[in-house]
Amino acid sequence: MKSIVVANWKMNPATWRDAKRLFDATRKAADGAKQTTVIVAPPAIYLRDLAQAYKGRRISFAAQSTHFEQSGSHTGEISPAQARDSKASYVIVGHAERRAAGESDEDTAKKVAAVLAERMIPILCIGEKSRSPSGEHFTFVREQLVAGLKNVPEQKISKILLAYEPVWAIGAAKPMSPADMHEMAIFIRKTVVEKFGAAAMNVKILYGGSIDENNAEDMLRNGDVNGLLVGRASTEASRFTALVSAIA
Repeated sequence: MKSIVVANWKMNPATWRDAKRLFDATRKAADGAKQTTVIVAPPAIYLRDLAQAYKGRRISFAAQSTHFEQSGSHTGEISPAQARDSKASYVIVGHAERRAAGESDEDTAKKVAAVLAERMIPILCIGEKSRSPSGEHFTFVREQLVAGLKNVPEQKISKILLAYEPVWAIGAAKPMSPADMHEMAIFIRKTVVEKFGAAAMNVKILYGGSIDENNAEDMLRNGDVNGLLVGRASTEASRFTALVSAIA
C-alpha cells in the first residue's frame, strides 16, 4: 500500500518564483518515490498556477482551507467549488492553526460536508493541546472526531483522511513516539467504527507534528499510520527530498 505524504506549505514561500522552485524540487522527489502518494497544499494564491502547469500524475493538490459556503459575502475566503476549479482534489479541514484562529467543531463539520459535496477528499485534522496522566486527551480527540464527522453518511467515510496532529508536538524538538501514535491510531479507528460500523475499518490515518527526514520512516513503520502531514520540512526542498527518499 502506498504511503501518503501531504506537504502543507502553510503561508510559504514569499514569492511565486520561490513557490515554483519549491514545487520543482517536490516534483522530482515524488517522481523518485513510486510507492508514495504526494499531495501538495500550497497557499491558495499559488494553487491554480501550480496545478495547471503540472502535467504529471505523481502529485495531487490540496487547498489549505475553504469556507463551507459555496459563494457569498465572505471576504478573504475561498469556497470548495473554487478550490475544485483550481484543480484541488483534497482540502485540509480543522488544522490546529485554523482552530486556534477560531474555527469551531461545528465549522469543521460543515466544511467536511461541503468538501465531500464537491467530490473532493477532506483531510480532517484532530489533536489535543496537551496530555495528562488521566487520559483526558482521548476524550478530547473523540469529541473532535464525532463532531467533525457529524454530517458524513456511512457510505462516504472511506473518502476521508484523518490527520492526527497533537498540538503539543507541533514545532517541538521531536514528535510523539511511534508507540504512542500506535495507541492513538487504535483509539481513532475504534471511535470511527463505533459511529460508522464496518465501513470505517479501512479509514486512513495520517500523523502530523514535527515530522521530518529523521523520524518519518520510523513513524510510518511503527506508528500504525498510512501517511504523514508534513509542515515545516515540506517548505525546505532538501529536507523534503530527504524525507520522501527515507520512506521510499
